[in-house]
Amino acid sequence: SGFLLEALQNIYNQKNIDIFLMHDKKLPENYKCSSYNKFHFTGKWHPKLRVPAFAAQAIAHGFYQHPNLVISSHLNFTLAAYWLKKLTGIPYWTVAHGIEAWDIQNSGLRKSFYHTDLNKTLHEADKILAVSNFTRDRLITEQNIKPEKISILPNTFDASRFQVLSKPKYLLERYRLHAEQPVILTVARLGENEGYKGYDKVLQAIPHIRQTIPDVHYIIAGKGKDKARVEQLITQLELQDCVTLAGFVPDEELRDHYNLCDVFAMPSKKEGFGIVYLEALSSGKPVLAGNQDGAVDAVSNGELGVLVNPDDVESIAKYLVQILQGSYPNPLLYQPLALRQKVIDKFGFEVFQETLAAYLKQYFQDIKTQDTKRS
Repeated sequence: SGFLLEALQNIYNQKNIDIFLMHDKKLPENYKCSSYNKFHFTGKWHPKLRVPAFAAQAIAHGFYQHPNLVISSHLNFTLAAYWLKKLTGIPYWTVAHGIEAWDIQNSGLRKSFYHTDLNKTLHEADKILAVSNFTRDRLITEQNIKPEKISILPNTFDASRFQVLSKPKYLLERYRLHAEQPVILTVARLGENEGYKGYDKVLQAIPHIRQTIPDVHYIIAGKGKDKARVEQLITQLELQDCVTLAGFVPDEELRDHYNLCDVFAMPSKKEGFGIVYLEALSSGKPVLAGNQDGAVDAVSNGELGVLVNPDDVESIAKYLVQILQGSYPNPLLYQPLALRQKVIDKFGFEVFQETLAAYLKQYFQDIKTQDTKRS
C-alpha cells in the first residue's frame, strides 16, 4: 500500500490526492509527500469505532470533493468506496492480494461495516488490481469475476534495502555458526493459521538433507502463536541442534539475515504473491518456493528460483540439497549480482509505477471516449 501511494504521488505530482489511513495517527517522520496531498487519520479512534469512523470520513469527503476515482488498497476498505459509488456514482478500484479476496466465505471478513457483503463490494469494483496471476485466476473461478475487470499489478519492494554481502559476523556468532556452514532461511509469521507457509515441510525435510549435508542449519525468522507447536515438532524430529527459531527480526537486521543464508525456502500453498521472495532474490540468494500459489509469479515460473510441490517433503529435500551443492540446473541461481538485477528489472518500483500509470492512463482514456460517444 505504501508503494501504491508513492507511485500515485509520482504519477500525479501536481494533482490533489486525499489519503485515508485507518490505523495511523500521523505520518512517519521525514515522510516526503506532495503539498497537493492531504492525509486523514482515524488511528486515534478506539479500535471498535475505527472502521465506521474511517468509512464515514471517507464517504463524507467523497461527497464534498467528488473525486474522479477512489482506490482501495485492501478489500476491507472497499466498504466505504462501495457506498460512495452507490450514492454518488464515483468509480473505485481495489487491490486483491490473496486469500482475503479469493476465499471470502472462510476469511472471517465476509460481513463487515453495515453488514455489507464483501463479495458484493468486490464485484462492484470498476477494476481489480490482482498482485499475481494466481490471485487473478482464483478470483475468476471462485468469485466469478469477469476476466476483463482484473489487471495484474505484481507487488514490488525497496531494492535499496537489500544488497549482496558476505555473511554478517555478528549473526554467525549469535547463532553459533561458521561462515562455510550451509544455512536455510524462512521468513514468515508463525501464526496459528500460517501452516501453509511451508516451514513444517522444510523441518520434515531437514533429516533427509542431513544425510547428505550433515552440518546444515535451518533458521526460521518470525514470531506468532504457532511457536509452541513448531518447537514441539522440532523436538519430535530431534532437530534441536540444527534449527533456530530466531523470533521477530527487526527491519534493520532483515537484510543481514538474508545474507546469512545460502538458500531461502518457503514452499507455501496459499501465498497471494510473497514479497519475501523478492527480498531474498535481491540479496542474491537462491529461492525455493511452492508451485501452487502466487509464488509462481514471484519467481517468474522458475526463471528466478526453484518451484516444488509444497506437500512433497522428499522433493523439497532433494532440491534444497541440489541448491546447496550447486548442482541445480539453473546457473542464474549461482550468480548473485545477476539474480539481484533480474528481480529488480522484473519487480522493481520503477516497473511497478510504470504499470500502474499505464492502467490509469488507459482507464481515463476509455472514460473520455465513452463520454464523447454519449455527447
